Amino acid sequence: MNLLFIADPVEHFKIYKDTTFAMMREAQRRGHALAVSEPRHMHWQRGGRVVARVRDITLTGHAQDWFIAGEPREVALAEYDAVLMRKDPPFDSEYFYATHLLEQAEREGARVFNKPRALRDHPEKLAILEFPQFIGPTLVTRDAQDIRRFHAEHGDIILKPLDGMGGMGIFR
Repeated sequence: MNLLFIADPVEHFKIYKDTTFAMMREAQRRGHALAVSEPRHMHWQRGGRVVARVRDITLTGHAQDWFIAGEPREVALAEYDAVLMRKDPPFDSEYFYATHLLEQAEREGARVFNKPRALRDHPEKLAILEFPQFIGPTLVTRDAQDIRRFHAEHGDIILKPLDGMGGMGIFR
């Protein structure tokens, strides 16, 4: 299979902990071809299909220089057997608009994982809203006064930004 990973720049991956890298490594081990792009490299023009500037990559198995990348080229997303949206937070405007382009690519025949609408409508940090019976006292807010009241009520709290990842910005 030919797989396209829409992700952060591969040059910035922390391969010792990056799940996208782990997925790529296993896919390559199974004989699949890999390509990478970033959300900002997707575009659509009337009369055409959703296209991305992509680079084919091969993983080397080395901790340093862990991949070899081909020259950038433009390819319609529908040309891939699977497109995997693996961009890390923040869930910003670029991410939001990327999900719309991915949804258009689906209409053009692309097989996108995870579903773009699901990524938009179900951000991972807010999935708990659907299962309040299974969580402890929780507050989702931007308001500092609300946080102070919550802290006064519960004493020991954890603050976690909705757009963070990898433990960044979390404090007790």
